[in-house]
Amino acid sequence: MDIKHLKHFLALAEQLHFGKASATCHISLSALSRNIRQLEQQLGAPLFNRDNRSVQLTPEGQTFVSYARSAVSEWHMIRNQVQDAHGQLQGEVSLYCSVTAVYSLLFDLFQRLREDHPNIEIKLHTGDSDQGIAHVISGEEDLAIAARPKNLPRELAFKPMTISPLVFIAAKDQSTLEQPFVVPVNPKDWSQMPMILAEGGLSRQRTDAWFRSIDVAPKIYAQVAGNEAIVIMVSLGLGIGVVPKIVLDNSPTINRIQILDVKPALEAYDVGLFALKKNLKKPLLSALWQLVS
Repeated sequence: MDIKHLKHFLALAEQLHFGKASATCHISLSALSRNIRQLEQQLGAPLFNRDNRSVQLTPEGQTFVSYARSAVSEWHMIRNQVQDAHGQLQGEVSLYCSVTAVYSLLFDLFQRLREDHPNIEIKLHTGDSDQGIAHVISGEEDLAIAARPKNLPRELAFKPMTISPLVFIAAKDQSTLEQPFVVPVNPKDWSQMPMILAEGGLSRQRTDAWFRSIDVAPKIYAQVAGNEAIVIMVSLGLGIGVVPKIVLDNSPTINRIQILDVKPALEAYDVGLFALKKNLKKPLLSALWQLVS
């Protein structure tokens, strides 16, 4: 069986850009276009609307995404079951996480995977960790590393990997700042502090809850997507930020940052691996899951 065309379709459905999708699939632009046209001819319906500016899924294409993901997943599962009977797992597992997780958590995991299952290939995608759970639930990724939410969706399995405090940070060298940042001693002081916060996600939820607990509306200087960017902006003296300490520990600007002693402390992050429970029956995912200690 050859499921390459389905993989090429899924890459284009994710990227919505022929150039990026062809690079992801390691094929030429013309080959990708030809494969998509062949799929459309076999189905008798267009899968994408294309023009010089954009590529968008048609309603038929959106329906076909679910089938293609299921078909590719089922093919890998049965192939691995057959190969496992001969004592060797091989295939591909997709993993989504932040750049910080790559630095801090994946080296040991990948090393164990290489030793125990050298033929398993990891397809690694990086981005905002707050999007990881959604990617797993939608089927875009097999696994994700992210912080555990207060209410875990029932279809998800979670395996903890580390605990990271959520901390308030400011620039260490404040000699050049017009208004140095010190730890406020009362709610009124907090209301005057410029804050650099995440646009959304668990960090923002816990920070907003903290400010509500002291009955203060924060003075927001900037809302940023990605904790790494918050650290950079804080290091420039633009405001006080809130980030998981694991992000700060792996930041190239750590020497320019100080952690503020704020009470009460924010609830820490419980960081770990997420997967759909039903997918843990698949040999590849099960093998990687068991390597996480």
